[in-house]
Amino acid sequence: MDSNLYSILADTILVIHFAFVVFVVFGFLLILIGLWAHWSWINNRYFRLTHLAAIGIVVLQAWFEQLCPLTLWENQLRQRAGESGYTETFVEHWIHELLFYQAEPWVFTTIYTIFGALVAVAWFMGKGRN
Repeated sequence: MDSNLYSILADTILVIHFAFVVFVVFGFLLILIGLWAHWSWINNRYFRLTHLAAIGIVVLQAWFEQLCPLTLWENQLRQRAGESGYTETFVEHWIHELLFYQAEPWVFTTIYTIFGALVAVAWFMGKGRN
């Protein structure tokens, strides 16, 4: 397979990873705003279960000290493309700037756990109906 194709696939996974993070973070903000504003659609069971499952996966990965499979796949594709992980393409540079931070693993585990607990509390506040 052409190295350019591997690079494009890696960038695609990076965009999907970014979209996942946006869904978790902004989905939670929408849930909070929606509960406050009494938006009926915010209690859609499928939306709320998907959101709860998404942060649940992140929390479990952090507790078990597992890297996200999207990160692993992206790095594998970049290596196949002849890149040394996270080289500076336009898409890659800006999404990584927004997505990845340097800190000890316990910091992320704590943040993910607190965020997951808040999502669970919001679930029970809205009861995820509809």
